[in-house]
Amino acid sequence: MAKKIQDPDFWYSFFLPYVNWHTRTSYRRFEVHGKENVPKDSAVIFGVNHSNTLMDALVLLSSNNVKKVFIARGDIFKNPVIAKILHFLRILPIFRIRNGVAAVRQNDDSLNKAVDVIHDNVDLYLFPEGMHRTKHSLLRLSKGLFHIAVDANKQFGDQKPVYIVPTAIEYGDYFRYRSTAMIQFGQAINVTEFLKSTTEENEAANINILKERLHDEISKLFTYIPDDEDYDAIWEIVKMKNEKRAGGLYKKMLRNRSTVANVLKYREEQPEEAKDLFQKVLDFATERKRQKISVMSTAKRKPLVNSLWKLAVLLVGLPYFAASAIVNLPTWVTTLIIRSKLKDPAFGNTVSFGVRFVLSPLIFIVGTIILFCNLHWPWALLGTVILFFSYRVFVDYCELSRRWISDVRWTFKNQLRKQYEALNINKLF
Repeated sequence: MAKKIQDPDFWYSFFLPYVNWHTRTSYRRFEVHGKENVPKDSAVIFGVNHSNTLMDALVLLSSNNVKKVFIARGDIFKNPVIAKILHFLRILPIFRIRNGVAAVRQNDDSLNKAVDVIHDNVDLYLFPEGMHRTKHSLLRLSKGLFHIAVDANKQFGDQKPVYIVPTAIEYGDYFRYRSTAMIQFGQAINVTEFLKSTTEENEAANINILKERLHDEISKLFTYIPDDEDYDAIWEIVKMKNEKRAGGLYKKMLRNRSTVANVLKYREEQPEEAKDLFQKVLDFATERKRQKISVMSTAKRKPLVNSLWKLAVLLVGLPYFAASAIVNLPTWVTTLIIRSKLKDPAFGNTVSFGVRFVLSPLIFIVGTIILFCNLHWPWALLGTVILFFSYRVFVDYCELSRRWISDVRWTFKNQLRKQYEALNINKLF
């Protein structure tokens, strides 16, 4: 019997902890919520928003130790070598009509394998939007996920229920490495129960109902903003309102959602005032970005005080940073070169992850050998520990430097600060 994609594989299991560790350490903060919503001993499909290229799959992979299989768009499987690698990584292809009629015919095989995956109680993850997009919003969902769920229910729904679990990933920043990531699993949709109780006999109509329900459920799990002409202004308001407030990622997401709801209510009740405000917010954002001031700085009442403590930390950490920069020169220079050539900046964090994934162990091994060959073992051991954390220190130091410079600029931009205060964001929302 041919080996299934979900069957145990020694090398996959061998590398998985290393991959998950690298993923987790790619973020300063990483939270997972709603695990209790995932049904046990059932056929489960996860429908997830897609906003940050390969990092979405990696973040989901590291969310728990449960076996997973993913489905990705079929055009990345064109190269036979790449296709084998993706299969090793437990990723199945699904093609769209724009890939050609011949390619779409291959979907039957993938769909059958997908049904078999969940039949074996292995979690199946799909991104039903069909493409990534760095926005706090959702595209229309494609039907592939729902065809898998319906086919699975036909084949074994009488033996065990089929569920779709709404899942959302929220990032602190789509483009900055070592930002934050939060996963939330929502209330599972019992497809078997729905198909038993529905009065609609048309399968396509039932799939459309499930599509709308999943769309609505995913949108409740992250900072969802309607993708209309006011999206940019609303997102800017959300950042200005909540960027600096303390608390975990989940609480921040709830505050973001509350702000979005208040802004939408304001737009509905006072459309003209809202239109005027949104334009002023966009004008302010344009000027803020032109002057290279972080939105985090605008949230501070005393930016000079904040800049002083950051400066103290930077000065104390300067020797470690300098050493880390020299040691990790191959990693960050390679990353900068590749990222500078990207057509889609959304792949930036994937590149940062990949370069570090390949080069960090080499740097660590070579550095450890040099340390133990030239120092007494206690000092060599201390140096190894310092080396282990060096790249994260390097990246975080650069980020703190950026924020310090932004705070200093914001301190002396009186005209821009008056423009910010005139928006009256905190009182309005």
